[in-house]
Amino acid sequence: MKALLARLRLSGNIYWALLLRLFLAMFLLTLCRIGFYLFNMSFFPDMTIGNFLRLLWGGLQFDLTAMLYVNALYILLMIIPFDFRFRYGYQEVLRYLYFITNGLALATNVADFIYYKFTLRRTSADVFRQFENEKNIGGLLFQFLVDYWFAVLFWILLVAFMVYMYNRVKIWGPQMKSRTMYYTSGFFALPLITFFIIAGIRGGFRHSTRPITLSNAGEFVTDPRDISIVLNTPFSLIRTVGKTRVQRADYFDEAAVESIYSPVHNPRDTATLRKDNVVVIILESFSREFSGVLNKDKGEQYEGYMPFLDSLMQHSKNFVNAFANGRKSIDGLPSVISSIPSLGVPYFLSPYSANKINSIASLLEPEGYHSSFFHGAPNGSMGFNAFMNIAGFDKYYGMDEYDNDDDFDGLWGIWDEPFLQFYAKTLNTFPQPFVSTFFSVSSHHPFKVPEQYDGEFEGGPLPIHKCIQYTDYALRRFFQAASRMPWYKNTLFVITADHTSSNILFPEYRTGWGFYSVPLLFFKPDNSLTATERDIAQQTDILPGVLGYLHYNKPYVAFGRDVFRESSTPLAFNYKDNIYQLFDDDLLLVFDGSRTLGLYDFKKDKLQQENLMDELPDRVQQMERTIKAVVQQYNNRMIEDRLTIPMRVTSQDR
Repeated sequence: MKALLARLRLSGNIYWALLLRLFLAMFLLTLCRIGFYLFNMSFFPDMTIGNFLRLLWGGLQFDLTAMLYVNALYILLMIIPFDFRFRYGYQEVLRYLYFITNGLALATNVADFIYYKFTLRRTSADVFRQFENEKNIGGLLFQFLVDYWFAVLFWILLVAFMVYMYNRVKIWGPQMKSRTMYYTSGFFALPLITFFIIAGIRGGFRHSTRPITLSNAGEFVTDPRDISIVLNTPFSLIRTVGKTRVQRADYFDEAAVESIYSPVHNPRDTATLRKDNVVVIILESFSREFSGVLNKDKGEQYEGYMPFLDSLMQHSKNFVNAFANGRKSIDGLPSVISSIPSLGVPYFLSPYSANKINSIASLLEPEGYHSSFFHGAPNGSMGFNAFMNIAGFDKYYGMDEYDNDDDFDGLWGIWDEPFLQFYAKTLNTFPQPFVSTFFSVSSHHPFKVPEQYDGEFEGGPLPIHKCIQYTDYALRRFFQAASRMPWYKNTLFVITADHTSSNILFPEYRTGWGFYSVPLLFFKPDNSLTATERDIAQQTDILPGVLGYLHYNKPYVAFGRDVFRESSTPLAFNYKDNIYQLFDDDLLLVFDGSRTLGLYDFKKDKLQQENLMDELPDRVQQMERTIKAVVQQYNNRMIEDRLTIPMRVTSQDR
């Protein structure tokens, strides 16, 4: 026995080498987690050393699963019990397999050092569909690599360390002189190692253990924001591949859920339809933080970076606590146009994106409205043109229709000022009434303004501030041009943002409240909506709000409320990292689908430091019922294709 153990030296043993190299992969993932935090410290302002160590410990479980997935083929090829695995050529193939697979895993992690700032969640598999329609993906990628060179350098150092440490581990063999013992031990090791790999991937050995998924990260956090530290990007990508389907929810029976929350609107308006034109303007990354009017608590010295939009708010029905329903443009557009929020899988990227849906265009088209959508990006960008077809818009206008590449910013699309002028002139050619939507592009990374405006905009401490000032100026010029056109006075304008910016100055905008706080206002040139400041609203309120203002009187489905007429309680809801948020009155509920994690007074406690869930159990119960009903209605209607009101067949139609 002693002689056998002597022969089984650890140094050079292929199983020992495999174990060391897998530990190396785990260590690199831990370094990525530390790097992720260091690159995004401002998003986790209350972090302590003790809490961070606890998050690191919890993250090991997700690192183990990701490491085993990434290295599954490498492990298999290392443990097959045949002599050729010791040959130089075979080991060279395995060496490059290890470098490529683990190098890609590290790259996805490092990419999230930067991309997290935009989405506030670990990247999931839907990212591939999100960018599949981008014609300039190469240019965008190159620009990001240049601008965030420090993250690229971090990745290069990680890969260099991986290569160095891998090469330090040597293998020789077979070490057993007995061929019988060699093959016997090898064949017994194969199922044993396989068993441990499966257990590691599943997250445990017990038969009752379900494979760990993103939601398991909630076990290790007290603050939902910390979930992204516990997770790693390879795990998030792998666990969400092919799992973009919405899961059925059965919190209540059908009658109960309808009584708690229903997206079906049955307006009883007896007034004649007011055929005003409708213009909806969606501003890229316009956070509430950039407004002076909406941040009066900062004092008179803070004027913000959108002076024209601020001036418009004072002549509008303006909402001081308005929320986006998602963190991406592909979340915002369906929310605004069709009152479909993003509660989990973005509607754009779900298998249900071909469902029948309402939209501001499809509902007003039977009333004689012409509809159009304008987006200065290359045609097809983000799949917007496909969505506009599904949503029933008559015309789509992009870079192709603008037809002047001299105004191309070189990356995202046509600069906002010339495209907004094109927008105003083109609207002047449409028959009235019309409904039209404009989506801006210029307030975006890499945060540049046209050369002719160098030095024109003072900007501020954040790189996006100058772009916000430029787009705000472009918006002013649009209204100046539109005000001279015959359709202007007969038009309802709605202005909001697609989502908030990743550039954040004030700490309260790094909370569950601030991450989603955007401007939202309704403006009528005749000043009939002057200075009517309201409290809570969300993007999904825009569709029913517009219809209510026009006295639309037919039933429809919308996950929002008519802010002009309905007396129901103002609500707002959104979703991030498997966490639902519900805003009701002055409270914010944080709910993970099965239990409440927190309750905060978002008006008095904007930093969300005082959890009130134990002090206000009745409000927790009431708000839990509401968010469960919202989720059930959203999920089940999506699955069952019930996002519209079925057409009633009359005897005349038969």
